[in-house]
Amino acid sequence: MSKKGLLLCVCQGTCPSFQEMDTFEVLNTLRREGIFEWVGLHPQLCADDGDRYLRELLRGAQIDELYVAACDPTMQKKMYRDAFDDVGFPRDKHIGIEIRNMNTEQVIDEIKKAVSQREESQK
Repeated sequence: MSKKGLLLCVCQGTCPSFQEMDTFEVLNTLRREGIFEWVGLHPQLCADDGDRYLRELLRGAQIDELYVAACDPTMQKKMYRDAFDDVGFPRDKHIGIEIRNMNTEQVIDEIKKAVSQREESQK
């Protein structure tokens, strides 16, 4: 089984599309369930410091896959590709999950669904 990391990005915490979600409840629920090796939070991965954060995190990460719950997965692939390439993290091991306009339970369910679908596709 692959080792997974989860990053939650909340668009500075001010975007209306993230207001129905309890960020810490999402992270704590998934952490307690042991689905991921670790969970983390960043306020805005698409900013310059987000790229630096990804580079530093992935240089030492002992994971096979990185799940990022945030905005549109297609946008994520474009925004993070330089950071992935700089540290040699395979782009196809990034799984983007759209969580905008969801409440806490919906976010947790969406992340679990993404993990489940990924595992099924690898069988």
